Amino acid sequence: MSTTAEQMQDTGQLDDWLNKKLDELLPKKLEELESAKTPQMSIIATKGTLDWAYPPFILASTAAALGWDVEVFFTFYGLLLLKKDIPAEVSPLGNPAMPMKMPFGPKWFQDFSWPMPNLIMAGIPGFEKVATGLMKKTFKNKGVATVEELRDLCIEADVKMVACQMTVDVFGFDQNEFIPEVAEYVGATSFLPVAQKSDVCLFI
Repeated sequence: MSTTAEQMQDTGQLDDWLNKKLDELLPKKLEELESAKTPQMSIIATKGTLDWAYPPFILASTAAALGWDVEVFFTFYGLLLLKKDIPAEVSPLGNPAMPMKMPFGPKWFQDFSWPMPNLIMAGIPGFEKVATGLMKKTFKNKGVATVEELRDLCIEADVKMVACQMTVDVFGFDQNEFIPEVAEYVGATSFLPVAQKSDVCLFI
């Protein structure tokens, strides 16, 4: 009886020791596994105007430079950002809060934000082209890369760019109109599992 009691006591002590060690080692191991995991980011790009073309490419290229796995799903008007020649223009009418900056003149003149009421923007023929030219010139003066250059950065960084097949069909596009680096033409059912597994998912 005494031998059995001693064995049970030894077993209990062993269990206590094992539990203590697990409590010490398990959090560290989980932390190591979490730190070793490559972060994943998914971006849904839905807009094709020049001002909205920058965010997905800037975020995607930056995340890729940090070593993240990045996938961008281009759908509806965002699909235009995958065309060989990006037709993006500024649309101040859709963004009335956007200030207009002048890329010429003295510094105080360039720094001034010119409020443009919707009535003026809608009433001046060709205003979007003027606004597009001003924005491109301002960005160039500030040393900001073009949308095409940012897209090239994404390609070099192995950002996976996928196109929405439904949008291609609805708008009657041909796949030859798009850059060859488009990885896949897929639907929402193919992209959603990718978004579900992502650490960061952005809708732009």
